[in-house]
Amino acid sequence: MTLDQRYRLIFKPLVWVLALLPLALLFGRAFGVAGESLGADPAKEILLTCGKTALNLLLVTLAVTPLRQLLRQPQLLRLRRLLGLFAFFYAALHLTAYVTLELQFDFGQLGEDIAKRPYITIGFLALLMLLALAATSTQKAMRRLGRRWQKLHWLIYPATALGVWHYYWQVKADVREPLVYTAILAALLGWRAWKRWPALTSKSGSATAPERT
Repeated sequence: MTLDQRYRLIFKPLVWVLALLPLALLFGRAFGVAGESLGADPAKEILLTCGKTALNLLLVTLAVTPLRQLLRQPQLLRLRRLLGLFAFFYAALHLTAYVTLELQFDFGQLGEDIAKRPYITIGFLALLMLLALAATSTQKAMRRLGRRWQKLHWLIYPATALGVWHYYWQVKADVREPLVYTAILAALLGWRAWKRWPALTSKSGSATAPERT
């Protein structure tokens, strides 16, 4: 089986199934056909599930590069765009659930919340960054933006950091789970810094080396 066949027949369908599973379970719980119910506050449970799934997918997206390097499986890189799009999908569902279930379509209140409630402000900023990434995820956008595309897609790092921060600020008492997300993000960023460090020090050394005569 070729690399392209493994991607199309195995890896891509697997991502679709696993990424849509939380949504399917959420619907199943809402209609009482899968697991426990949504509890006393269904709106809160829906918000939490969508938000955490978006964060999970963002962290998995960032984990693709270390996994590719450790496992030496270059085809994994082809999954990043799909994973990122699913992360945006769940982040958009998170906002939609907030507007519909919590605010009852009161967009004026939404504007006030974004302006006055810091954890909503940073969550909305993260969503805007993910929107920019999703809107430029096509091959056409890559060709049109050229080298700027790579710089733009570095937004996944601040978007994920803001998402984790949003979750941390939202939690009222028990912050252990947000801290776990913070630790995972720090590990993923630390891996990248460690892998890039030799190249950075090499460039720094060559830039400061005395000119030979």
